[in-house]
Amino acid sequence: MTIYPDIIQGQPDDASQALIFLVPGIAKAGSLPLPDNERNYLRKKLDQKEELVVIQGMGQWKLIVLGTEQENLPALLENSRKLGTRVRKILTEAHIRECGLVDSTGDSKLVIAFLEGMVLSGYQFLKYLTGKEKEKRKYSLEKCTVSCQEIPAGDFHSFRYLLEGVYAARDLVNEPLSYLTAVQLGKEFEKMGTEAGFRVEVFNKKKIESLRMGGLLAVNRGSIDPPTFTVMEYKPPHAVNKKPYVLVGKGVVYDTGGLSLKPTKDSMDYMKSDMAGAAAVAGAMYAIARSQLPVHVLALVPATDNRPDGNAYAPGDVITMYDGTTVEVLNTDAEGRMILADALSYARQYEPELVVELSTLTGSASMALGPYGIVGMGNAGKSLFTRLQQCGEEVYERVVEFPFWQEYRDQLKSEIADLKNIGEREGGAISAGKFLEHFTGYPFIHLDIAGPAFLNKENHYRKKGGTGVGVRLLVRFFREITLEKEKR
Repeated sequence: MTIYPDIIQGQPDDASQALIFLVPGIAKAGSLPLPDNERNYLRKKLDQKEELVVIQGMGQWKLIVLGTEQENLPALLENSRKLGTRVRKILTEAHIRECGLVDSTGDSKLVIAFLEGMVLSGYQFLKYLTGKEKEKRKYSLEKCTVSCQEIPAGDFHSFRYLLEGVYAARDLVNEPLSYLTAVQLGKEFEKMGTEAGFRVEVFNKKKIESLRMGGLLAVNRGSIDPPTFTVMEYKPPHAVNKKPYVLVGKGVVYDTGGLSLKPTKDSMDYMKSDMAGAAAVAGAMYAIARSQLPVHVLALVPATDNRPDGNAYAPGDVITMYDGTTVEVLNTDAEGRMILADALSYARQYEPELVVELSTLTGSASMALGPYGIVGMGNAGKSLFTRLQQCGEEVYERVVEFPFWQEYRDQLKSEIADLKNIGEREGGAISAGKFLEHFTGYPFIHLDIAGPAFLNKENHYRKKGGTGVGVRLLVRFFREITLEKEKR
């Protein structure tokens, strides 16, 4: 897995094309090793309340990044990521290939956040471009040497693995259906498992039929390609948890809506991204395993596309799910919950300590929060959810808790089956979550990432296209859980 720019620890060469200085404030900036003319220029810019000062000297660029005075830590870290994005863009426009970063803030969190902005904003999906156009668009920055004594080597490597996980998730989301079928998605997971060191087993259609995963098979009926069901597991010898944590990701590799065909434009156009939940849990598994976190984690991904073929499942059908529940289908575009229900039921056999499920599940979630937040809900208890939210604030993948009231479950009562697959339009994100809860029977958190998973325009270090949202959130969450359990 390759990330750009590549970041390594070490002492930057004074002859680097560009040097970036992270300083905690104006006083420290005044002590930088600069000639008098550059120092005077810097002082003038700092007096104008500039956070980023660019000095172009003889054959070398110097960028001075001033630590902000914001009291709120999440806002401070996010501002550092944005500054990292600004610096990467300046270096790219100047055709800088290599740079060095020197930290004098003494704050490893600020440095990591700054590097996140630099590296994540350096992501590009150029696979399908050819010739001169590909070279023209490719960013110039290739390498950054970082001097920061406060970041231990092990933590620095784990940080790199985290970014690799985000890159992997973005790549998967950006791949078109012409390449990324459900079968190919399983193969991509196998490659990631081999590289990172976690076990991967991909069930084929025959195996899925033997398990009677009715929801997954129903959605797949209109497809010319078979479904898959992937089980990923990372179980280190000294895991801090006796019962596993389970991640579940929606793997609809393309969603037309089925016979309840989506309108267009801006509804079907970007539906290659409907497997962003699957990409997120795979990216998180990659980062967790590469970092060798002492936590036992599994990930389950049901995968198929949803098409309106003549044999497609239809509104009015009654489907028997993996756990025996019968579901009346009223809308074939509510397909994500159908395949996730089978995965959530399958997770029961592991007697999990907690299940976290991620999916681009509803337009309601996107309408509620737009691209700025994740809709969350569940029955796992306030302390776990609060911890997840705190982690979301720090990585700026913020989770907003929605109510999980019984009234939304009542909307799913059917006249002819145990459940129907949609509730009322109002509160649709919540009734979808209540549908999923029916298939759990263990502590459960549902994260609807429909808003931030795929962007139509760049938002700082969140690039246009797949964002990889969820990877950084999950990895931070499991790091916090691991640290807490190790202290006991």
